[in-house]
This record gives sequence, C-alpha cells and structure tokens, in this order.
Amino acid sequence: MATTLISGGTVVTATGRSAADVLVDGEKIAAVLAPGSTLLGHDLAASVDTVLDATGKYVIPGGIDAHTHMQMPFGGTEASDTFETGTRAAAWGGTTTIVDFAIQRYGERVMDGLAAWHDKAAGECAIDYGFHQIIGDVNDDSLKAMESLVDEGVSSYKLFMAYPGVFYSDDAQIYKAMRVGAETGLMTMMHAENGPAIDAMVAELLAQGKTDPYYHGVARAWQMEEEATHRAIMLANLTGAPLYVVHVSAKQAVEQLAAARDNGQNVFGETCPQYLYLSLEDQLGAGGFEGAKWVCSTPLRSKHEHHQDHMWQSLRTNDIQMVATDHCPFCMKGQKDMGVGDFSKIPNGIGSVEHRMDLMYQGVVDGKISLERWVEITSTTPARMFGMYGAKGVIAPGADADVVIYDPNGHTSIGLDKTHHMNMDYSAWEGFEIEGHVDTVMSRGRVVINNNEYLGSKGHGQYVRRSTSQYLV
Repeated sequence: MATTLISGGTVVTATGRSAADVLVDGEKIAAVLAPGSTLLGHDLAASVDTVLDATGKYVIPGGIDAHTHMQMPFGGTEASDTFETGTRAAAWGGTTTIVDFAIQRYGERVMDGLAAWHDKAAGECAIDYGFHQIIGDVNDDSLKAMESLVDEGVSSYKLFMAYPGVFYSDDAQIYKAMRVGAETGLMTMMHAENGPAIDAMVAELLAQGKTDPYYHGVARAWQMEEEATHRAIMLANLTGAPLYVVHVSAKQAVEQLAAARDNGQNVFGETCPQYLYLSLEDQLGAGGFEGAKWVCSTPLRSKHEHHQDHMWQSLRTNDIQMVATDHCPFCMKGQKDMGVGDFSKIPNGIGSVEHRMDLMYQGVVDGKISLERWVEITSTTPARMFGMYGAKGVIAPGADADVVIYDPNGHTSIGLDKTHHMNMDYSAWEGFEIEGHVDTVMSRGRVVINNNEYLGSKGHGQYVRRSTSQYLV
C-alpha cells in the first residue's frame, strides 16, 4: 500500500494543536509523530512514497457535513446536485464525509426508501457517505422497520413538524416514533416548525397580495420555531429519546435547547452557515424575486433581532453543538422561478456544501470561535454525534486518512465564476472573501484535491455504516 508523510504542519484537533508529522499507510493514519522523526534510524521522508509539505499550514481531520440532500425531490422538482456533483463539490471545500437523507414518503415502506437512496449513491460519490432515514409516514409498519435501521448502519432518523401533506408528523406519531428511538438508541432528528400554523399564515399573506420571497421569512416566524422546538423537547423528555434539532435559526429555539440541556436532557442542536451570516433583510429582502436565492426552511432571521450573533455565541458556549449545511440546492432558472408570484411555491434550499469549512474558518479569523472549536463543530462532533468517531473526525493512528491541509495565509474568493463546483446557476455566497484556503484534501489516503486541482473520481466514496451516538451526556 502507498505511504504518505504530511510533514511540517500544525495538527489541530478539538482539544489542542501541536507541531507534528502525520504518516499515512494505505487508507489509514499509521502514526502522528514528532516533527522530523525517523523510522528505525532512517529518514522517514526518504522512506515513504509521497511527501506533502504542510509547513505553515494546519492539518485537520476532514470535514463531516451531517445534513445534506442530494437529488432530493421537493416541490415538484429535485435538488440540482447529484451524489456525483455534490460530493465532488464537498471535496473541493475540505469535506470528506456527508450524511444524506434517505426518504420514506407517505404510503411507502421505510426499507424501500433506504434502498432507493443506496441505488442513487452507489458508485457515484467522490467521498464517503452515510444515511439518515426520513420517516414520512409513521405507522405500525414503519415503526417496526425503525427497529432494523441500526443493522443497516443507519443510527438516526428524521421527523418533520412542518410540511403538512408531505412529511408532517402529528404529536401522536412523534410520540410513537420517539418511543422506538428511546428503545433502540436511534437519534431522533427533528425539523421543528409548527407547520399547520405556518400554512395558515402563508394563506393570509398570499390573500393580501404579499407574494415576494421576503414573506417566506415572515410566514415562518421565530415563534413557530420556538414553539415546535419546545414541543419536541417535551415529547423527548416524556419518552426518554435523544433529540437532535436540525437547522436551528432562532435564538429563542436555542434558549429552549439550552434550558433542556441544563436540566440534563439529551438534546442537541445544529445550525448552518446561512444562520450565522445571512439575514431576512439583506438576502430574502433583496428586492423583487432576487430573494428566492435564499429561500430555505427554517428561514433566515432578522439581523435587527440579533439571531446571528446569538448563534455564534451558542457555538462558543456549546448550546449549539455543530454546524452542517442542510445543502439542498436549486437553480434559479427552471426551479426557484416556479415560485414567481407565489413565494410558497419556491423550492426550499441553499447550496453550501462546498463552503462550510471556509465560512466557519472565517469565524476563527474574526475571533468568534477558536481554531480548536472550528475542528470540533465541523468534524469531531459530527463524527461522535452520528456514530463515526474513531474512524472519522480525528487525526490519530487507526483512523481513516481523511485529512485536510488548510493554509491560514491563503485566500478564497467565493462566487459563481470563482470557487464554485456545485451544480447551480448562482452562488448563495457570492462575493464572500475568506482569509484561508483548502490546499490539499485526502480521502481515505487518496489525494482528491491538491493545489487547486481535482484528482478524485466518482465511485471512490464508500458507504459508512454508523453506530448509535457516541455523544450522549
């Protein structure tokens, strides 16, 4: 097997940083060594097949984006990134593992949905991938099927308190599913918004002629997120199920999670880059239909209410445990424009899988999070939360050689005609400038990105069988 030495860099983990060399043997990390170490008295650099010079750079575990939607059907169309294009874009941005969502729709069987997503992804991915399972129809058959998910390497499932008629589960269905989650160790993931009330608000706004994308954010008010988050926490408390609330955007929802955690409950929260950097006023309210580029759910929040600042604070205090993207891209032409004249018909989603690591590193540059916290929320915690830690999320002997060499002195300009490899006709991050750069990306020992060149290929990525969470308190 080929051997690689990553020399001269600073290895950064969730717990610290140190000057160290990293020896890779085949697909695994063989050793983390003092700089300039020898092997049986011989110069190590002269003994390996390849040397990667990381002098002046950070050596970190590959990013794990635990919330993506490749090729997801939604609103009469489908997310524009395939597993091939989406995982290639992820690799460009320093992400070496994604966890996508297999879908069971109403009237379908859970295991048929999982099989369908295996068929979509197999042989297509440039990096490793796993699956969560969406349960869109909680019934006796699907509850029984949930008991077998862990055997399939799927240790988490997702319910929706939003989208009546599509994915929505009522409180009784949530209660029943959480009972199974508590018994099996499955992590319950929750889209926490009060869907029926939102639909009523949408109808009112449209009747008043308020049809622009801005009103998507008005209809999905923060009260709808806080209420649903509280309700999910109470149902989890009643059943004893671990709970992970996805794409948290409202500071009031964070406060609900923080209070539950302070009381010892196993509840966790995820936020996304859009809720740290973007706003209702500047993006959704960009004018005319332009705001459709940033229609997603939960929606962007008002900057005047300081939701964004609170999200950064929550990452520092661990009231929010990690950052994923909810990557669900749609093109403006032929997809987002389905909602011209009716914001409720705009496909919900933003493309970010390529930029998460860079956007979060800018938080380090800006003094909002530490270097170690950057690694923790983008790699180590996702690995622990979703049963991959040891193989993923760490630079240590025996771990998969998923390694990123990141240059803090480099620069990344984000834009459609700059660093953009996602299958979209616009960039939600147009014009963002990052004081850092992904130089080299290694996936299970194979260099897939090096010096602005893509060296990977579809089919390299393997399915990751996940165990139950390693992050419960």
